[in-house]
Amino acid sequence: MTSFFIGDVALDEYYTADRWPGRADKGMVAELPAETGGSIANAAVVHAALGGQTQFISLLNDSPLSKRLIADLVENGVGVSHMLTDPAIPESRNLIFLVDGEHIVLTVEMGEQPMWLSPDSLTALRQPGLMYTTLYRVRRLHVRTESDILKQAELLADLRQHGRRAIFDLDVGGCMPEDMPYLKGAAVVIFNQVGFRTAFGHEDLSRIGEWMHDHDIDWVVRTLAAEGAEARSGNTILRASGFPVDVVDVTGAGDTFGGVLTWCLEQNQPFADALNFAVAAAARSVTVHGPRGGKASADEILRWCDDRTRQAIT
Repeated sequence: MTSFFIGDVALDEYYTADRWPGRADKGMVAELPAETGGSIANAAVVHAALGGQTQFISLLNDSPLSKRLIADLVENGVGVSHMLTDPAIPESRNLIFLVDGEHIVLTVEMGEQPMWLSPDSLTALRQPGLMYTTLYRVRRLHVRTESDILKQAELLADLRQHGRRAIFDLDVGGCMPEDMPYLKGAAVVIFNQVGFRTAFGHEDLSRIGEWMHDHDIDWVVRTLAAEGAEARSGNTILRASGFPVDVVDVTGAGDTFGGVLTWCLEQNQPFADALNFAVAAAARSVTVHGPRGGKASADEILRWCDDRTRQAIT
């Protein structure tokens, strides 16, 4: 079963700073080596490293940088046969500043151009499986059929009818009422703490049951950084504890969580097990520099967990 990851791939340019300057302020930064990243591409690479059948779709220009980004995905076992090209759009880049154990990410604006899927892509997406994506991307999806144009929420509804279930990574942006046609019927909706508060105005997972029921959402996950994650389905609430670690770079931790969770669900793991494993993988990822720090086999993640358990005992 192939999972599709639809979103961004970018060159991540890293800088460190002692502090984040305020308005009308100045500061110095130190440049670190650039890394190939992009949130959804990171999740795709993590998924492929676990042995998942992975396809990635994004819209890039046709520059040497774009070709480099695509080649990197291929080297990491990610399929790119459904990629889209528009020569007019900007280069795909993120500026990442590491400050006091956290990161500030500035993304070059790529625009809101429609992403026109090919008929072959529609055929592939109409197969049962998972699709990991963002609201920013699904708002742009279009495809021409023999009789009509399918686009946006209508296209997602069509894919659901064919067995393709969506996992949404809403990150810090959360969602608004106008987004609900896209989220309707989702398998999983993932928020971090900021995104959850933006969406609901509070931090209480127990208060969103009616919202989930109204929009036919199977699971909502709220990631809690170092404290782990929690998830809800119906009246069931699960919690997975975090791991105490020495943080090197938090970039890509959420992407690792999402890619691992997707793979676990493909393996038909109980959601509680999938949540715990994804939290462990994300904790491991922050001990490694770079947006792809979460790339690992299942055995590597399990060994890391065993090592942490032994250290806690001793």
